[in-house]
Amino acid sequence: MRLATYNIEWFANLFDRKDRLICDDTWSGRHDVTTAQQVEAIAKVLTAIDADAILIVEAPNTGKTQNTVRALQRFAEVFDLRTSHAVMGFPNDTHQELALLYDPACLSVRHDPIGDDGARSDAPRFDSVFEIDLDIDATEDQVQFSKPPMELAVRTRAGASFRLIGAHLKSKAPHGAGSRDEAVRISIANRRKQLAQAVWLARRIKAHIADDEDVILLGDLNDGPGLDEFENLFGRSSVEILLGAGLFDPNATTAYGPEPGVAPSTARFPRPNTGGHLEALLDYIMICDRLRAHRPEWRIWHPFHDPICKAQTDLHDALLTASDHFPVTLDIDL
Repeated sequence: MRLATYNIEWFANLFDRKDRLICDDTWSGRHDVTTAQQVEAIAKVLTAIDADAILIVEAPNTGKTQNTVRALQRFAEVFDLRTSHAVMGFPNDTHQELALLYDPACLSVRHDPIGDDGARSDAPRFDSVFEIDLDIDATEDQVQFSKPPMELAVRTRAGASFRLIGAHLKSKAPHGAGSRDEAVRISIANRRKQLAQAVWLARRIKAHIADDEDVILLGDLNDGPGLDEFENLFGRSSVEILLGAGLFDPNATTAYGPEPGVAPSTARFPRPNTGGHLEALLDYIMICDRLRAHRPEWRIWHPFHDPICKAQTDLHDALLTASDHFPVTLDIDL
């Protein structure tokens, strides 16, 4: 079985208010890329990775007239993708939804949020409020997800069941800062909130593992080594918190292990002031320890670092056109 996570930048811009696909010469949200070019590139990438289920990070919007599931299923139908069904969790106000495209012949999937809605809960439901003392001042802060994680109950055609949690954690970027001091303040506050969200996730994961359930966490954690100057301020990264909950990802281990190696990259962003690009490890597929016996194999579909992606010109170009993130896949015997 192949699972994937893929952050598709500005995917919502490719649909109108009635979820009809926009595929013409108008500009997409990506720099110097038309909607037709991005649509075709996304379809090429999804066809190439050929996953049984794909977490779409920054999926099309759900709102007054729009529906994420409808938009994704229409996209799948237009390009005859076998991942013809979609499911999502809690909608949010950011126009960046979390949703799963999946092949119904391989999997049955349902949104199954766990936890009550009380802030005093050890790990409340992800659309609720989490109370934690973030700055050790004996006062509990209230934390909410701007993009609540999607918690799914999944069963394979072979009868195996597991919990699939899709996440898009808080960005640490100081958006809206008007000065250096304000940027520092926002960056520290955002990192503190992101770490709280990771603690919340970790507690949920530990609870599932304690209940003898297999867990897979995947998505854009917006954290990786070397991303900003405040990463050592709190002692641990959000990735390390989640690994400490009993999860494993070889790319994360390479980056954060006792002898860190050169960190892999799942995203590539232009540097507007200095030129060139920033490479970052942001996207992960983490599995519980028990699933490590199921012959897992990870792959980052990077257009420059993956030899096959680099050699296949059409796929290489599609990966660069479709998004500033690249898919991560997990092949595992389930």
